[in-house]
Amino acid sequence: MATRETPKKSKPAAPRKAAAKSDLSSAVERLEAKINSLQAERDALNNELKAARARIGELEAAHKDAVNRIDWVIDSLHNIVEEKA
Repeated sequence: MATRETPKKSKPAAPRKAAAKSDLSSAVERLEAKINSLQAERDALNNELKAARARIGELEAAHKDAVNRIDWVIDSLHNIVEEKA
């Protein structure tokens, strides 16, 4: 096997490291942006959930009032029927 007359030149490692750091920092930035986006979405969903729970409470109260009124009307009708009998 023949030997080389000149030693093989090695490529400098610095550009690779710089590129790796650049890739890493851009990946970190993307992940941070995604985290911020997900946190904003979570906060919006929490606010929406609170509003929905409040609305459910209002609807349950209105339902209870309606049932009470219907019961009152039925009792009143029973009293009228009993008075006539």
